[in-house]
Order: sequence, then structure tokens, then C-alpha cells
Amino acid sequence: MVFLSIPNGNTLSIDVNPNTTTISAFEQIVHQLNLYDTYDYLPNIPQPLLRYSLHMQNPNRVFHDSLLLSDLGVCSFSTVIIHVPLLGGDHGAAPRAFPEKPIIWITVAILEEADGHMAMVWKTIEMCIETLQRVGVVIDREYWINAARGCERARYVVTCKAIIKNVIGIGVDEDDMKRTWLADAEMSKKRGFIETARAIYEHSLTVLLTKKSIWLKAALLEKSHGSRASLDALLRKAVTYVPQAEVLWLMGAKEKLLAGDVTAARAILQEACDVIPNSEDIWLAAFKVEYEKKELERARMLLAKARERVCTEKVLMKSAVVEREVGNVEEERRLLDEGLKQFPTFFKLWLMLGQLEERFNNLDHARKAYEYGLTHCPGCIPLWLSYSNLEERENVLSKVRDILITARKKNPHVAELWLAAIRTELRHDNRGEAENLMSKAHQECPNSGILLAANIDMATRTCRKTKSIDAVNKCCRDPHVTAAIAKLFWQDKNVEKARAWLIARH
Repeated sequence: MVFLSIPNGNTLSIDVNPNTTTISAFEQIVHQLNLYDTYDYLPNIPQPLLRYSLHMQNPNRVFHDSLLLSDLGVCSFSTVIIHVPLLGGDHGAAPRAFPEKPIIWITVAILEEADGHMAMVWKTIEMCIETLQRVGVVIDREYWINAARGCERARYVVTCKAIIKNVIGIGVDEDDMKRTWLADAEMSKKRGFIETARAIYEHSLTVLLTKKSIWLKAALLEKSHGSRASLDALLRKAVTYVPQAEVLWLMGAKEKLLAGDVTAARAILQEACDVIPNSEDIWLAAFKVEYEKKELERARMLLAKARERVCTEKVLMKSAVVEREVGNVEEERRLLDEGLKQFPTFFKLWLMLGQLEERFNNLDHARKAYEYGLTHCPGCIPLWLSYSNLEERENVLSKVRDILITARKKNPHVAELWLAAIRTELRHDNRGEAENLMSKAHQECPNSGILLAANIDMATRTCRKTKSIDAVNKCCRDPHVTAAIAKLFWQDKNVEKARAWLIARH
């Protein structure tokens, strides 16, 4: 017979032989004691708490289930005291009531993890929550989440995950699950508790399997704090449950490319094309892989398939780009014409057509392409600039001026158009007209960095300092202004000062 001293101060007798009873058997007998018959406020004694008590009496002993009680110094008619660890106090102290404070259970779970009994960690926390709820203890969700973070800080990750799994859903309405859990995870991540955030995402994805945003957040966490293997496993699982999520397929392919595994990236994108055949982004990503690897024939084949499935303006534009690369001018022209018939407001196709004609010195055709393009896309600044550059090649300054004036009327407050007009006058040695245009430009775009930088470049040596100070006061962090002032230092052969200026403004 062995006596058991329980936390309320009473002693129970257990009919066992210490010389033949193992720890595991003793724990089972004690755990099955129905204390409600005698003490209506006491639940069953958890096995981890008994193991912890035996461990306290034999701190240097390596525990395993086949140990006999006699091996631990327990003999017949001796007393085993149930110890309850108290935060900040004596670990051997015995309170007057069965433990209802969460920290007691958490400590037991931590001890199990420290001993390598991972399965017992999960059982302990689960038993804790069930027991506390049964005796009417209110589960403070925020307290438990903070406790999980504390376990992570102490490097008890399994305990952290067990806590999250058992308490994260308590007190959360079904309609608020996603919002609440994402907020909990983001807060944990922001405060540096990565394992806690990961545990929240893991549990969320067992309940909300089809929520793309949760999969994406979990993937981003793995990307920044996990391994390539863990991220790959998560993304493969994600596209199984959310196959229409383009971003998850693309992330998986990109990670394979970053790892140098082009074959795996191709396989992922091929599978994605089969699952989402009408996804422009997936087809273009597959094309990009082949294009960057100089596999132009494979790129052409992919784009041909893409045009059959999802013939968008971008797909047609990329198709024309590939044909330009391989030197197939007729096919390039055909694709551009086809694209412009379907998408006349997509300015890049007009630009490419104009540039095609310019390459072969068909200036009249190029001029018509730009004019037609501006009819459909009057707000496209690159088209206006390309048109003006074409006319400048023909040395028709009056025509260039007319084009840029019209462009500024249709697109007011655009610094790039003013700058183009100013530089055109400077190239033709019309400094006075350039300065006049600069003055008007500053009135219309007073805080434009590129205009202030150009003004510094145009200034005479005596006026540079004044112009520079004015530019810094208006746009102190503008990169154009910073570069223009550094250029002045460099022109004065003060390289160190130029370097220091650029570093200071970085």
C-alpha cells in the first residue's frame, strides 16, 4: 500500500506493491481515481502532475515508463506528495485546492516537453482546458495567447502550439474567425513571436481550408522566417485546397526559380495552366521563364497556346516582342495589327508599331501609327514624346513645338512634357526660349523634381548655389535633385563631397 497526499491536504491510500508496480501503471491507477465520490470539487489528478511530483523527488533520475516505484524510493506505506508548481514561488509547495490556475498546467506541459514527452504536452493542455471549463473557470483567451508567446520565448515550441490549438477558437464567433485569427497572427508576428503566428495559421487552415488570404499570409510567414522546404510544402498544400488562387501558384514557381530549379518551376506553371487555363498571369509567367532563359521557341509555343485560351492585350504584346527577338517582322506586324483591332486603347501596341516602322525607316508609317495612337490614347505621355522625337529626327522644329504644345494642353501639369520641350530648345541652341519655358513650367509644376534638377543643370556657375538651395527646399528628398547637386560637386572635382552627399540622401 502507498499513500497519496493530494493538494487539498487529504491523504488517499492506494493498494499497490511498489516492488512490482511501474510508474506508468501507478499513473493510470491514480488518474482513474474517482475523487468526486469523496471530494465533489476535485477532478481527476492528471498524469503529468503525478509524473512531475515523482520527478521533484528524484530530480537526477532519467524517467521511463518501465521504472518501478521502488526504483524511485517509494516503499510500502510511504507517502507520495502531489506537488503543484507555483509561478514565482516554491515548486514543491502544495496549495489547498486542486490547481485551477493556468500557469500550473502550463508548467506541467513545459516539464513534459523538457523530458521529451511531446504527446503528453498535447494531452496536458487539452486536459487542462477541459478540466478548467468543467469546473467553471473562464478561459481568458488573451491570457493564454500571451502564455503561448511566453512558451515560445522560453523555446518550448510544442507547448506553445498546444496552447494555441486548444484556446485560439474559444470565444470567437464563426463569422469573425478569419478576421480575429489573422489579427492574432499578425500581432504575434509583429512582436517577433514567429512560432505562435505559425501555430495560429496552422490551426486556421484546419478550419478555414478554402481561404486564400490565410494561405497567402502563412506562405509569406514561411518565406520570411521558414525554410524553402517548409514554404514549398505549404504552397503545394495550398494549391490543393485553393486551386484557383493564381498568386499561390506564382509564388511556388518563383521560389523554385530563386532556388535555381527551372525544371520544377516549369512543372508548377504547366500544372497551373491546366488548372486555370484562362489566367493571363500564369501564362505570362510561364512565358517569362522561357524568355529569360533564351528559350525563344518554347516561349513562342507557350504564347500561341495562350492566345487560344486567353487572348489579351498583354499576351499579344509579348507575342510581338518574341517575334521581334527572332527577327520575324511580318509576324510581328501581324500580331500588332491584330492587337490594335481588338484593343485600340492599349498604348503599348501603338508604341511598338511606331518603333517597328522607325526601325526600317518607314517614317510616314511611323507617323501615322503615332497619330492614330494619340487619337485613341491622348493621355499617353510616351506616345507624345515618341511622336515629337520622330519629327525632331526630320529637323522639323515647328512641328515638334506644335506637338508638345498640344500634348501640354491635353495633359496639363505633366512635368515630362515641359522638360521635353525645354530640352528640344536647348538641343537647337535656343537657350532664351528654353529659359522662358522653364519659367512657365515652374508655374504649372512648382514642386517637380525633374524640372528643378534640369533648372540646376541649366544654371550658370554663379546661380547654381541659389538654384540648388531652392530645389532642396522644395524637394529635399527627390532623387533627381539629389543627383543634380551631386553632379555639381563631381564637376568641381570634389568626388568625396559628392559621395558624402549621395550617402546622406540615401
